[in-house]
Amino acid sequence: MEKFKSANDSRVSITELMLPSHSNFGGKVHGGHILNLMDQIAFACASKHSQRYCVTASVNRVDFLHPVEVGELLTLRASINYTGKTSMVVGVRVESQNITSGTKRHCNSSYFTMVAKDENGKSVPVPGLLLENEQGVRRFARSKQRKEEAFSRDTQFDSSQFKIEEHLDLLANENVKLDLR
Repeated sequence: MEKFKSANDSRVSITELMLPSHSNFGGKVHGGHILNLMDQIAFACASKHSQRYCVTASVNRVDFLHPVEVGELLTLRASINYTGKTSMVVGVRVESQNITSGTKRHCNSSYFTMVAKDENGKSVPVPGLLLENEQGVRRFARSKQRKEEAFSRDTQFDSSQFKIEEHLDLLANENVKLDLR
């Protein structure tokens, strides 16, 4: 196994025609189908980088920016943005394309944390990421910051440390009624 690999070494893309069987009751491509494709390409990218079977540990925010129509081509691109000891952050970008007009739209982007596993299901080390340009450094730094913010957020709201009085003011203009007994 190589000690470091570039994002280009494991970059993956797929394009798939969206069929009526992928649609929801509103006639648009079901978000769950798109998430499934995103998870598959994140797995492929992480496995290619680590040369191991990988599992999804978390998904950081998925915002559906535009609906995807049946009959459009959906292209997903994935690359490694960050490497830890046993985990990788895979950036996934999704674009739809109208076949007749050629119009392309960015549908969503998301970040999947994938963990490399051995034959016994134990987490194993992954190659580091070779950063070759400013964009690579930006993506790595952004992923590291997102990881630190998630840790801070998780510990701030841990039930053993949560202090209700510190958060009651936040509820003042919300659609909520307090009935604390």
